[in-house]
Amino acid sequence: MTDQRTARLPQFFLTPGGPCPYLPGRTERKVFARLTGTLAQPLNEALTHSGFRRSQMIAYRPACENCSACISVRIVVNEFDISRGHRRNLRRNADLVRSQVLPEATREQFALLRTYLDARHAGGGMSDMGLFDYVAMVEETPVNTHIAEYRQKNEGGEPGPLMAAALTDVLRDGLSMVYSYYHPGEHARSLGTHMILDHIAQARERGLPYVYLGYWIRGSDKMDYKSRFRPIEALGPEGWERL
Repeated sequence: MTDQRTARLPQFFLTPGGPCPYLPGRTERKVFARLTGTLAQPLNEALTHSGFRRSQMIAYRPACENCSACISVRIVVNEFDISRGHRRNLRRNADLVRSQVLPEATREQFALLRTYLDARHAGGGMSDMGLFDYVAMVEETPVNTHIAEYRQKNEGGEPGPLMAAALTDVLRDGLSMVYSYYHPGEHARSLGTHMILDHIAQARERGLPYVYLGYWIRGSDKMDYKSRFRPIEALGPEGWERL
């Protein structure tokens, strides 16, 4: 007879190697587990705390040979030290209104995502994403998640055009920003930074101690912005420690 406790344990799989999207000349490899059934939410929380990220019904983390450059990081919400630059960002984006919507994909969201990918990540791993791929990314989820939409107020003060969006998981100890995208033509707004600042505010309102930002790589221009939010913790061999 199969032990029920053993049957519930997740199975982990290893992907074959491929080109690393962050460090030229290196090969990436990932270990992943499926998130299914009634234990999907607690499993996602435990794995996120252990350095995994979520994509649809899969939790994954790097398992590269001879490389440990990808480091999981999270912001310590109650001790967050807002800088003058962050305050300027909030003032610049005071005309944006955020709303939390169900994880249901819309054509408006997808149009913004395509504009973002074409401008910022042409040739990247998601560059050929179609509408149905986006629907799967948003809606194929067994965990507590939502989309934070950021819209510019119109002349009447009502929410208008979609400027940015973030697919966000809600955990017992924080918010995990799964994927975010924004209007690439609004450089002065620094919308990526603004969404992180707003997620810090959301976590504080919910009484959650952390905002999980995924992976950070020292020396990577694509990842450098994450280290500007202090204090930030990194997951190492001895657990979570201040970066």
